[in-house]
Amino acid sequence: MESASKRVDMVPAKRRAIILEHLRANGAASVQELADATGGSQSTARRDLEYLMEKGYLERTHGGAHLVQPARATFERENSLNAQLQRAEKLAIGREAASRLSAGHSVILDSSSTVMEAVRAAAERDLPLTIVTNSLEIADFAADIRSWRTIMPGGSIRAGYRHLAGEPGESFIRTLHADLCLMGASAVTGTLLTEASLEVASLKRAMIASAGRKILLVDSSKFTSPSFCTLCEVSEIDEIITDDAVGAEALAPLRAAEKPVTLVPVQRVDGRPFRRAGGVVSQAIASPAFR
Repeated sequence: MESASKRVDMVPAKRRAIILEHLRANGAASVQELADATGGSQSTARRDLEYLMEKGYLERTHGGAHLVQPARATFERENSLNAQLQRAEKLAIGREAASRLSAGHSVILDSSSTVMEAVRAAAERDLPLTIVTNSLEIADFAADIRSWRTIMPGGSIRAGYRHLAGEPGESFIRTLHADLCLMGASAVTGTLLTEASLEVASLKRAMIASAGRKILLVDSSKFTSPSFCTLCEVSEIDEIITDDAVGAEALAPLRAAEKPVTLVPVQRVDGRPFRRAGGVVSQAIASPAFR
């Protein structure tokens, strides 16, 4: 474990992610508890809380804070902060998703942080791949892997986000016939997948239409109320990979739709997750073992 003296110097995004994870595990916390969790001072914790409150992540209470369900359907987590949240879950989901890739595959990758973890895990397997991505982060990572051919579809960079959207990328993607698409979603509600951005939803629909097999990578926090615009129904997705904290109520509609779901175990201590060294729970929703 990092010492407190080292933790004080951590980047703000990581510090704020620790605060949100602490609140997710405990429901609410005092300023002192959050300062202890990050190894910083109370004044730093207060500044982080004010920042997170202004962005819509939480509500302040007397002497502390608690998490809230975002009030805006257009709510989007900041890139740097989102990458630090649900880290253990994303690592486990990404590693499982990477096992779906084979040498010579062509794969379309969106810009979600969980897909980024699948890319890192795939790199460890040293497979020759052709990848198409709108993510500047994934493209930058892939540029150093000699066995990968990396294609970016073009478009405009969304302000505040490290990815491309719009034309000409969307039209280009619709001309492709890739083997696989790995993608995320802002929310899974029943059998509906939604996004907070119209541009992102439109681009992802093009990705879905251009791949033979579509796999959705979402951690359990994404099973929530719908975001601003419809992406698609889960009937258009071939498999969902998520972590084992998803509740039975959220899984019930997927069971009714006979949608294959892979539940990746993430070991937890005192409510806080950390990635198990190996192992996966893979269950088709329609199978007797899941009923």
